[in-house]
Amino acid sequence: MEELLNSETQKAEPDPLSAPKIIGLTGGIGSGKTTVAKFIEEFGFPVYYSDDRAKDIVNDNDDLKAKIKQLLGDEAYDQNGLYNRKFVAEKVFNDKDLLQSLNEIIHPAVRIDFEDWVKKQTKYLVFKETALLFELKLNKECYKSLLVTAEDNIRAKRVMDRDGKTYREVEAVMEKQMPEKDKIKLADCIIYNNTNLEDLKDQTEKIIFDIE
Repeated sequence: MEELLNSETQKAEPDPLSAPKIIGLTGGIGSGKTTVAKFIEEFGFPVYYSDDRAKDIVNDNDDLKAKIKQLLGDEAYDQNGLYNRKFVAEKVFNDKDLLQSLNEIIHPAVRIDFEDWVKKQTKYLVFKETALLFELKLNKECYKSLLVTAEDNIRAKRVMDRDGKTYREVEAVMEKQMPEKDKIKLADCIIYNNTNLEDLKDQTEKIIFDIE
């Protein structure tokens, strides 16, 4: 009987060799995406921060550096050889084609880094945080997509309070991003962050543990 119980227990455990399900996590500026990502980690699930990793990769990958300089000029990196984020942001802000070309350089390197990261994970769910989940059609590579959203005026106020920006400055950034209504149509799961942190955490917990 004891051997049978042990056998059943072993069968009930998840296969450590099976690939985890990838959940794409996204949200526009001021949505609270990063806060949700931290809650997800509190609940025991790993989060890959694509935007943060991209910041490291553009500094560490010499091949990437060469391609970015070729696209944007030597000023894309400062005198210390570090990515000149301010210069690049200003360069691509009003040039969609240039921004797309930059993404086409950076995204494949981030993809490889993410795939290597996934191989090291043991949880049945892993989360890929990225601002451009739908814009780059990365949701098609995920098991589910999770959108964090909020009313535009609430998002704007959060960014103004956080970054000291004017409403017009925040509005200019929001206008460059995919409209929330379009993201909502594409998302599999949606968290509405219009109230408080307690409600946000409750919504996050319910959604991630309901994913099958």
